Parts: sequence; C-alpha cells; structure tokens
Amino acid sequence: MTYVVGMDFGTLSARALVVDARDGAELGTAVFEYPHGVMTPEPQWALQDPADYVQALRVAVPAAVAAAGIDPGDVLGIATDFTASSPLPTRADGAPLGHVRLWKHHAAQRQADRINAAGAPWLARYGGRISSEWAVAKALQLLEEEPELYARADRWIEAADWITWQLCGRETRNAALAGYKAIHQDGAYPSRPFLGALDPRFADLEDKLDGPLLPLGARAGSLTPRAAAWTGLRPGIAVAVGNVDAHVTAPAAQAVEPGQMLMIMGTSTCHVMSGERLVEVPGMCGVVRDGIVPGLYGYEAGQTGVGDCFAWIADLAGDEHERLSALAAAQDVGAHGLLALDWLNGNRSVLVDHELSGVLIGLTLATRAQDIYRALVEATAFGTRVILDAFAAAGLPARELMVAGGLIQNPFVMQVYADVTRMPLHVIGSEQGPALGSAMHAAVAAGLHADIRAASAAMGSLTRDAYRPDERNAEAYDALYERYVRLHDHFGRGGDDVLHALRDVRPRELAHG
Repeated sequence: MTYVVGMDFGTLSARALVVDARDGAELGTAVFEYPHGVMTPEPQWALQDPADYVQALRVAVPAAVAAAGIDPGDVLGIATDFTASSPLPTRADGAPLGHVRLWKHHAAQRQADRINAAGAPWLARYGGRISSEWAVAKALQLLEEEPELYARADRWIEAADWITWQLCGRETRNAALAGYKAIHQDGAYPSRPFLGALDPRFADLEDKLDGPLLPLGARAGSLTPRAAAWTGLRPGIAVAVGNVDAHVTAPAAQAVEPGQMLMIMGTSTCHVMSGERLVEVPGMCGVVRDGIVPGLYGYEAGQTGVGDCFAWIADLAGDEHERLSALAAAQDVGAHGLLALDWLNGNRSVLVDHELSGVLIGLTLATRAQDIYRALVEATAFGTRVILDAFAAAGLPARELMVAGGLIQNPFVMQVYADVTRMPLHVIGSEQGPALGSAMHAAVAAGLHADIRAASAAMGSLTRDAYRPDERNAEAYDALYERYVRLHDHFGRGGDDVLHALRDVRPRELAHG
C-alpha cells in the first residue's frame, strides 16, 4: 500500500488528489466548489465559511478515491494545504466563532500601517513592512471592530492548521506558516509589550496563537473516527501538519535547491525560493528558516493580481481568454502603444501596499480589448521582474525559474514571462501542483519517504526549458521595462499619491469592485 491523499483548499474550491507515493502517479481527483464562495460584506473584505471546508472533505475525498479505483483502506496518509494568511477565531476545542479572513481580505491595512509604524527588528524579515494580509494585522482589526468576538476567541488560527485539527483531533501549528504569517521569528511571537502598546487588550494575542509548532512533513496526528467517516478513509492513518498552497508546490515542481525560484501563477502569483543564508530583501513577504525545505531559508514574495487582471478585461470585453490571448500573441512587442501597472488588486511585492490601484497609459480611440489584455500580461511579467531584481540586488539571485499553477496552460503568457525575465521557464509536470505537494508531505508523514527532498525526487515532475526567451522580444521588453520601473516608482514610491487619493474619494459601491 503506497497511496496518499493531498487536499488543496483554494480560493473558490478544494481539490482532492489520490497519488501513488512510489512514483507520483496521479490516480484520481475531485473538486468541490465552496457553496458560500468568497463573501464581501464591505469593501476590501473577503470572508469564507469554515463549514465549506468540512463539506469539501466529505465530498471531494471519497469522490477522488472512487475515481482512483482503489480501496479506501489502502490510503496511508492525508495532508492539506491552504491559502494564507487565512485565519479564523475559535473556541479552545476548535469550534469556529466566526468567518475565515481569507488571504485577499485587505480591510486591515490601517492596522498593518500602525504595526509598521510602531517599528520592530523583525520587520526586516518581512521586507520592511507587513501588509493587511498578515494574521497579526487581521487580529488587530478583529479586536478593534469586533471586540466582543475577539474576547470570546480562545484561538486565532490559520485555516490550514484548523482543518488539520479537524482531521486528527489535535491542535497543531505549522511552524513555517507561523513564521510567515504570524510573525514567529527566532522562537517567539511579537512580545506582549509590543502588542500591548498597540492596544492594551491586544497583549494577549500570543495566548490565542500559542499551540504546538511542528515542522513541515511532520505527523500532526492520526485520522479520527469522525474524520474517517467524513472522508471514507481508514481511522488512524497519518495526518500531516498543514501547509501553504504556494510553499507546498515547490517540491511538486522539484524546486527544492537554493536559487530555484518557483512562480505559482493563478489568480495571484506567489514567488517562493530557498537559500542557504539569511538575507533581508526589501519588499519580500517573509523569510523563515526551514520554511519550504528543511535546512534552508525559505523566501516568499508575490503579486496580488495576475490571472484576476486578465479575467477583468476578458469579462469587461465580453470575450474569451483563449481568443484574446491568440489576438494578443499575434502582435509585435510594443505595437499596442500601452503601458500598465498591474496593481488592480494592490501590490504585495515589493511595495507592500494594498491601497494602490491599476494604471493604464497610452490609450487611444484605436485601442482594442486585446491590446489592453496584452498590456496587462506584460505588466504582471514586469512586476515579476521587479521582484527578481530585488532579490538579485540583495545578493540572492534566482538561478532558475520554475512555474506552476493554472496559467501554465496559456503559452502566450508563459512566453511573455520568458521574454521579459530573460530566463528559461521550467514548467511543472502536474496540473495539480499544490495537491501533489500536499500528497508528498502526506507520504513523508506516513513514513513512505525519508524527507521532502526524497519525496520530491520520486514523486515530482518538471519539463525543463519549456519556454526560452526570444532575444529580439527580450531586447524590446528591456526598453519597456525601464519605462515600467519609472511609472512604478512614480506612483508607488511617493512621486504622486493620486492612487491613494482616488481610493479615498471613491463611492462605497465602486470601492466594492
């Protein structure tokens, strides 16, 4: 018996994947769409119902096992990954007290700004400032806007850790996730005096975060009879500690060595890379020892809007992605005469400012939808190049670029990224990178592989040099990139504060969008 299950909890749905741990063969999969989706009761809010996650276990896991055509009793382990930071308040027994604040919940920017202004040595580990996406900023927002709920909550826990708790009946915390999103650095969370200075009632946050911290690939516990009834799996099998969707994809794409940067490209993009030494990169999302691969420092950066930007113009034009991509691909570089800033959902790296918004210049009456589509694709590629430049300037250059996520299915987008970054793209061999990565951690927790490197070698797959830079296009993009950087710095680094001002004066109903 060598079967394991990986469960990927995404933004709108959850996917279960049954994998043979011997060679990574994907035997069966099933998807469950969340009934409540993403709830946005206020501008910048993004909530989810944790009951949807349990229902996903009930539906997707049995369906995936059935699709695999195997005996459920032959599955030896299960592991999950989640978007992050996506925390929720609970009782001491894990009973939810409210909604999950999804990763794209950006309503805590004011609280994040106060945390940054207070200053702390650990801010350097997060590129100099945290954003509204971080668990600590969201907790402070909960305290200030819903103080009774904050007081009732015994735990403030990531959904990744909460679902693991539901599976094995034991509260654990992913040490890496605690480092990236709850500011657990050098063995400690932010101090009580620091938190109390923000608000005296906030000094007890550590009590709500405190729980057993376990390394990646560790066994959090065993599947309980209750969870076995949900999933149809055998009680007592290994349940691995929870993980982050982006980080867990790295071993699936065989990006486990220093200098191998993985881009997980979907509605947003996460950039993750491991390094042998600690370097503080301005504007990154965080660096954590053992954060992605044991023994290495794991670095994270990202862009909050990528596929979402492409979907926006496709919806606005009433057109299909495939047709817009084909029309855009037929153009020469620069033929549309446009330049865009890819901040339609704010900026995660390197500016760490979710109050920014998109910019598009060069419009004429001859501009067509495919022109804007291409300009946005190029803008997101330029945004990735800014991130690569920041790492290189800090002395931690990316030697290779691996790619995973839904956008790997779009050859036009992939070629633009190769041309803009001037780097070959190595593409993951699986369309289910996070779920496959979770399955690898389940295999480690079940004792089927010694560690995540061994699991990656046996179960991962990668097509090397799937896309190579076109030198003529790359030279043309170099010139456009210089202009992008000037525009980026003008609107993002204080040259003109108009984007913040526009957000402040927008009518409430428009801010929702």
